[in-house]
Amino acid sequence: MTKKFDNILLLGRPASGKSEFIDFMKNASDADRLSKYSIGKLKEMDDFPWIWEKFIEDNLWEKAGYSRRFSFGGDNPGMSAEGGPLLDFCIQKFNYEFAKNYSGNEAFYKDSTLFIEFARGGDNAYAKALGGLSPEILKQSAILFVLVSYEESCRRNNARYQEKLQHSILAHKVPDETMQIFYQTHDWLKLTDNKESGTLTINDVKVPFVTMKNEPEITDPVLLDQRYGAALSRLKEQGYGRV
Repeated sequence: MTKKFDNILLLGRPASGKSEFIDFMKNASDADRLSKYSIGKLKEMDDFPWIWEKFIEDNLWEKAGYSRRFSFGGDNPGMSAEGGPLLDFCIQKFNYEFAKNYSGNEAFYKDSTLFIEFARGGDNAYAKALGGLSPEILKQSAILFVLVSYEESCRRNNARYQEKLQHSILAHKVPDETMQIFYQTHDWLKLTDNKESGTLTINDVKVPFVTMKNEPEITDPVLLDQRYGAALSRLKEQGYGRV
């Protein structure tokens, strides 16, 4: 039987291409996804819906006559500087949801792969976030970091927002202010000593990683297959998953 990834921690700046990677994998057949990429049936945990819910709650606090706690309002709300603790909250939420739904769930892991997706920024961003994850998550995980520059992240963020506006007045992007506060810098390259692949020791667990350079942006499925396939092959070389 083909060996597969159990958990993939899918990391990178907003609009770096994480969602496109997931969509590409979802569009593959179960058999091809497993044989070519060592990924089973997909399930996702993404912290954006949890953060967005806090923005909605801020709207309700404001309507009730109180101050917003985590975000600034308007047609396109985003996380304010005061909202930084939400990022730490979400790491604990990952731990809680994993313990509740996936830890020890042999039926799930028999043929499925869990994607845990998030973006962080700042001098100690990924070291802190990964260090907050439970050993139960880490010991079953491999990390795929989707690397783009801050400028490319902003360009794609704006371009996708304009595209969404053509289809819905409910389109949302990460606001420029939030990008500037939280995502201009990150510590991933420092954390990995600029290596493209290897292992990180986090909470006494050795976790394999690969950094996938994802610019220039491409949309051709053949070229995406080559880029994604090469990154996942290198990740497999580091040791991963189960049969």
